[in-house]
Amino acid sequence: MLGGFIALLSAATFAFNNASVRRGVLTGSVLQAMAITVPIGLPISFLVAVATGSLAAVAGFSSRALVALSLSGVMHFVWGRYCNYRATRAIGTNLVAPIQQINLIFTLLLAIWILGETLTPLRALGIALVLLGPSFTLRARNAESAPPPRPKALGADVTNQDLGNSLAAEEALAAAQPEFRPSYAEGYFWALLSATGYGLSPILVRIGLEGKGLAVSVAGNLVASVAATVVMGLFLLPPRQLAHALAVGREPAKWFTLSGILVAISQLFLYMAMSIAPVTVVSPINRLSILFRLYFSRRLNPQHEVFGGKVVLGTIVSLTGAVVLSLSIDSVQSWLPLPEAALSVLRWHWP
Repeated sequence: MLGGFIALLSAATFAFNNASVRRGVLTGSVLQAMAITVPIGLPISFLVAVATGSLAAVAGFSSRALVALSLSGVMHFVWGRYCNYRATRAIGTNLVAPIQQINLIFTLLLAIWILGETLTPLRALGIALVLLGPSFTLRARNAESAPPPRPKALGADVTNQDLGNSLAAEEALAAAQPEFRPSYAEGYFWALLSATGYGLSPILVRIGLEGKGLAVSVAGNLVASVAATVVMGLFLLPPRQLAHALAVGREPAKWFTLSGILVAISQLFLYMAMSIAPVTVVSPINRLSILFRLYFSRRLNPQHEVFGGKVVLGTIVSLTGAVVLSLSIDSVQSWLPLPEAALSVLRWHWP
């Protein structure tokens, strides 16, 4: 129960982070976002480790655990995040979210192969739903997110001055909030690549933490943050790269900073959840972030996202698949008593 609740907190903060970075990349670059959000996680992770008395636990990690945790940081904080930001800039966070649910399938397959977990009919159904969800968003059109059209006709009692003022106000609004046109091919490409990073990192975290509990998970998050910051620092060594990163404007810098703080908190929650609950429980609950994304996107970026029935339907279908992936036979039987024949089918597993 505690692991699931912490995973839910991770989902909410991660969704807020996505909406924040979407706001930032409207005027800033992906490199500038990375240069702020990756390093900012290190001092936060360090302070949390000191405050919780977990700093000494870093020395207790085996070399295998240190390698796994370092790789998890690079895959999640650098590779997965970079691809996520590229996808978000191209198509918005609402369209990215259903595609990224594929990382759950990647995580499950790796968990079966590496951690000895099994594939069941319920999980197979969940995989099918996760794959089906994005198909609804493939036909989503930008018209669903476009600003309302101008009035086509006005009553005879409306004066020319009123008409001029109305049109001037609408033109000013359109200039301030330009129409968003998603680049679908680019966005889906980078969203799929981000799924590889986000799908592999939970397996590496599970290997690195070695089931040692909440205190050790804070230390593990610190190790991952150090590794990611070092890699990002190496990437910024060329003077041209560094100059571009430092040229970030005040407005995008504000949103990137907020995003960096939120994602650091989200990742800390995720490590804590992974330390006390199975990957196949934490990962599906963490998928609830796609619902939170819809809310935060509507609040922060209403003119720069794709909304509408198809997007919501695809999101819900993907989320349903994630929930099904987390179900066990015992939980289904407790809610819906099934005959023995049905239970025998549900008990099948591979391998």
